[in-house]
Amino acid sequence: MAGHTVTRFAPSPTGPLHLGHAFAALTAARLASPGGFLLRIEDIDQSRSRPEYEAQIATDLHWLGLDWPEPVMRQSDRLPAYQSALDRLAALDLLYPCDCNRADIRAALSAPQEGAPIIGPDGPVYPGTCRHRPMAEANPHDAIRLNADRAFHHLRLGTLGFHDETMSHPMHMSHTDFLTKIGDVVLARRGMGTSYHLSVVVDDAAQGITLVTRGTDLLESTHIHILLQRLLGLPTPRYHHHRLIRDDDGKRLAKRDDARALQLYRDQGVSPTQIRVMLGL
Repeated sequence: MAGHTVTRFAPSPTGPLHLGHAFAALTAARLASPGGFLLRIEDIDQSRSRPEYEAQIATDLHWLGLDWPEPVMRQSDRLPAYQSALDRLAALDLLYPCDCNRADIRAALSAPQEGAPIIGPDGPVYPGTCRHRPMAEANPHDAIRLNADRAFHHLRLGTLGFHDETMSHPMHMSHTDFLTKIGDVVLARRGMGTSYHLSVVVDDAAQGITLVTRGTDLLESTHIHILLQRLLGLPTPRYHHHRLIRDDDGKRLAKRDDARALQLYRDQGVSPTQIRVMLGL
C-alpha cells in the first residue's frame, strides 16, 4: 500500500524493559500506520536471552497500550537467512575470518606507530590483522568480518549517504572515513552465526520495514546497514533517530538500571499515561 509506514521495536530479552525502551517502542508505534507496528525479538545471544524476559517484554508493551501482529519474529529462528546473506557476501569475496580477541586488538592498536585508537560503533576500529586470510581457512572459532575497502570498491562507491527524518541535512560518510571510523565490522560472531549489523538488515527487509526508528546512539551504525543493504540488494528504509532517555546524571539508561524498569513503575501504581508524560510524549 502506497504510503503505508511499517516500523518495528526489536528488544533483546536479556533484562527488563526500562523507560528508554518505552520511549523507543512508543515512538515506533506513533510513527507507524495502523497495523504497521511490529515486535521483533533480537535473541541471537542465546547465552544471555531468557524466556522470562521475553514474556515480560510482551506484558510491559501491552500495559503501555501497544499491540502487534502475531507470530513475532525471533532472530534465533532465522539463522538460515543470515547464513544465506553471508554466503552471498562470501561469493563476492568480501568476507574474511578473524581469530583476534579483544586483547589482540588492543595490543595491535597500542603499537607506537598506530597512535590513539579510534572508537567506532563496535569499539576500537579493527586494525585489519586477519584481512589476508581467505574464507577457506574459516573455522567455528573465528568471527567473520566484512572487508569494507573491498565492499566500497565492489559498489564503486565514493560516499554513503542517507537522510534522517529528525535532521535538517543529509548524513554522509566517505569511503575513507568509513575505513577510518568504522572499519571491517564483524558480521558473524563466534558461536552466534550472525551479528547485530547483519541480522537487523536481513530482518528489516524480510519484515518490509519502511521506517527504522531508534536512538541517536546508533546513528553511525546506519552507515554500516546501508552499505550491507546495497551489497545484498535489499531496500533501504527511511530512518528516524530519536533522542535518548537519560538518568539524572545524563547517562543513557541501560538494562542494569532496574530502578527505572517498567515493571517497578507498574507495581508502584504508575499509569501508562503518566509514563508518557514522564517521557515527554
